[in-house]
Amino acid sequence: MSFRIQKVNSLIKEQIAEILTRELNLKSGVFLTIVKVDTTKDLRYTRIFISVFPEGDRKYVLTALKNEKINIQKILHNKLHLKIMPKVIFKLDTTEAEADKIEKILRKIKKEDK
Repeated sequence: MSFRIQKVNSLIKEQIAEILTRELNLKSGVFLTIVKVDTTKDLRYTRIFISVFPEGDRKYVLTALKNEKINIQKILHNKLHLKIMPKVIFKLDTTEAEADKIEKILRKIKKEDK
């Protein structure tokens, strides 16, 4: 990944975090974390990986993000001065859930070996 893309990812992550804090009104007890930002080399798309706690509210958060996506995109465009403004795509980060599944499988295998 080029230095420029890393810099753009960092700027977008910082600005999106600020925008979501101000603009996205989530119900009490729901926490949203930006895990990773991945922008394509041509700066056309930015995938923003998020984690949601509690996990049962993932659908709720994705719906809220979908409803505010155009507004978030406009605010981001006004804050960042890029020639090409990447289209924002929100995705759930499932790394932690997948790691937990693998860990459970490994524990099960370890118990069976005893």
